[in-house]
Amino acid sequence: MSGTLYAVGTPLGNLEDISLRAIRILKESDCIAAEDTRQTLKLLNRYDIKTHLTSFHEHNQKEKAQDLIRQLSQGRTIALVTDAGMPGISDPGQDLIRMCHESSIPVSVIPGPTAATTALTLSGLASERFVFYGFLPRGSKQRKAILDEIAGEYKTAILYESPHHLLRTLEDLKMAIGARPAAVIRELTKIHEELIRGNIDDLVSHFKETEPRGEIVIILEGETDESRHLATPKKSVGSLQSLSIEEHMAFYLKDGLDRKSAMKLTARDRGVPKSEIYSALLESGDNSDGSSG
Repeated sequence: MSGTLYAVGTPLGNLEDISLRAIRILKESDCIAAEDTRQTLKLLNRYDIKTHLTSFHEHNQKEKAQDLIRQLSQGRTIALVTDAGMPGISDPGQDLIRMCHESSIPVSVIPGPTAATTALTLSGLASERFVFYGFLPRGSKQRKAILDEIAGEYKTAILYESPHHLLRTLEDLKMAIGARPAAVIRELTKIHEELIRGNIDDLVSHFKETEPRGEIVIILEGETDESRHLATPKKSVGSLQSLSIEEHMAFYLKDGLDRKSAMKLTARDRGVPKSEIYSALLESGDNSDGSSG
């Protein structure tokens, strides 16, 4: 009988974020296939795990996957781990898992932390519906296609990025989607964990002044009717300012926005606080409440 491949979730940073079951499987396995053996060794030493380590990463995955499949077919049990979080998510583990299924080798997942959903929770941005993009392609054609897709995405988007490419990616996102609410989270669960919230403009400005370090997750709020208007106004500011406040509001309401969003955009166009628009509407006899939030 063949052995079993266990995909084991490991801590993102804080070594206490590991389950009792994960520790047991790592101890009982015949071998641990790790993306970076030096990184995984820190975890194994912390919990006195003596299991043999072998490297399995993007540079040796083709040859090593065949060897691991052979060992599994001979009845050995292998634990698969990534540097941090869940194996198989934006790492070579997904190919090994697929090959196991194709070879009828049992696969079991030991759940653990995932940077994508951990960062999404911390960001405070909409989490009802979200889509994971991982790392953006480096090639210009593929990259533009994904950026265009994100620009029209109504779900919250989650991306991974390295510190060396963060500023370029934020600037590309700014060009593609405009000033949409977003967050950058770095060093999740570690001592220097940091959350920076704002719109894309704010984040670009911040990281022009501050060099990013550590593992990074970008969270982008999905497109809304309001964000679409913020990015591509239908009329010039001058022509809208020539309208009365009631007519200005009606322009946005007629286009499907709710009163809160219409007031926000009217205030933006006229260069005044939203409270001033609200007061003007009250004086004109329009006392519908659109000022909350």
